[in-house]
Amino acid sequence: MMNKKLIFCAVFALLTGASGMAQEKLFNGSSVQSPVKNADGTVTFNLYAPQARQVSVSGDFLPTVKMKTPKGEIDVPGSAQLTKSAQGMWSYTTTVLSPELYSYAFNVDGLNINDPANIYMNRDISTYSNIFIITKTKGDKGYLYSVNEVPHGNLAKVWYESPTLKMQRRMTIYTPAGYDKGKAYPVLYLLHGAGGDENAWSELGRASQIMDNLIATGKAKPMIVVMPNGNPDSQAAPGEWSKGMYKPTFMASISPKTPKATIEESFMDIVNYVDSHYKTVKSREGRAVCGLSMGGGHTFGIARLYPLTFDYYGLFSAGLHLSKPINLKDPSLYDEMKADKTFQQQMKTLFNSNPKLYWIAIGNTDFLYKANADLRRFLDDNHYKYEYVETDGGHIWRNWRIYLTAFAQKLFKASPTSSR
Repeated sequence: MMNKKLIFCAVFALLTGASGMAQEKLFNGSSVQSPVKNADGTVTFNLYAPQARQVSVSGDFLPTVKMKTPKGEIDVPGSAQLTKSAQGMWSYTTTVLSPELYSYAFNVDGLNINDPANIYMNRDISTYSNIFIITKTKGDKGYLYSVNEVPHGNLAKVWYESPTLKMQRRMTIYTPAGYDKGKAYPVLYLLHGAGGDENAWSELGRASQIMDNLIATGKAKPMIVVMPNGNPDSQAAPGEWSKGMYKPTFMASISPKTPKATIEESFMDIVNYVDSHYKTVKSREGRAVCGLSMGGGHTFGIARLYPLTFDYYGLFSAGLHLSKPINLKDPSLYDEMKADKTFQQQMKTLFNSNPKLYWIAIGNTDFLYKANADLRRFLDDNHYKYEYVETDGGHIWRNWRIYLTAFAQKLFKASPTSSR
């Protein structure tokens, strides 16, 4: 009896001690605030790491640096060193930041870690970064990317059957506030880039926040936004289908088999499902398609395959190619366009049908800039009307959120916009 009592007391003490340590850890962790938005417009990062020898922060609020990759030079976020206090707190304060959504991560003695004081993170392919938003006035970029007191649309993860790809697939669908009360809505098909999935635009792109805020202020028409999975050998985002918890990689196939078709060839499976399950405008004037990077390349192909199905096309930093794979060291995309008779006829059919908008946007340091310039040269040669937007920066989500914001405001208006 005495032994049992002693054992019980020992176990009780162990559990109580563990609970106390957990509470102390939680308390100490919650006492660190990071990031701190200061009254002067700067932001301070704090990390309690008394045993660390060196701590830095990398983020898109810092000047970019050039990094060489197999696809050429790209801009990557710069880094800054944190300063250690006598109490073991490491800190860094930025310059004044403009309204924007920013991402960052710490590096402690060579190991990349997320900020333990900040629970807000995004996954980009296989990397997690912390995020924070700066907003100063209603309507600025930070405001558009934030959840505000406006009527909210709904996001749904929707499974559908793709007869062309011969598999079940998943997409994310945004329906605007008041959808149930409306009769028929136009649809924007919004496509992600390489390494992304059906979660990319709703999470990294802040698509639902952008649409909620634009619609609430009358800057965009109420519309359905369909965000498909653009990987023809995948059913859904990593870990959310039967393939299991594999590590996602950039442009890497997860299947040894060649897909049954391309995303472009199977795209009408998506359109047909949406038209049969949602209250849509089932005609060309009620459909738009746009995409970033790989998704911009998909939009480029969809426009040629289905020239009478959509009235609005948006190419955001588009990964363009015809019969050849993308090759940044090969300057011949323009020459290939001039030599490809099928491509020329497809583009002639498309532009003779008078789409309301063909919109191209890219950053001035984007590694895909040359290919997009080749496309514009081809369009100019043939007097095909389009709109062009060039921003600072490279192949980054900051630009793509800007492009979605601008493009959405041009859709489903009464009169076409076709100026260059």
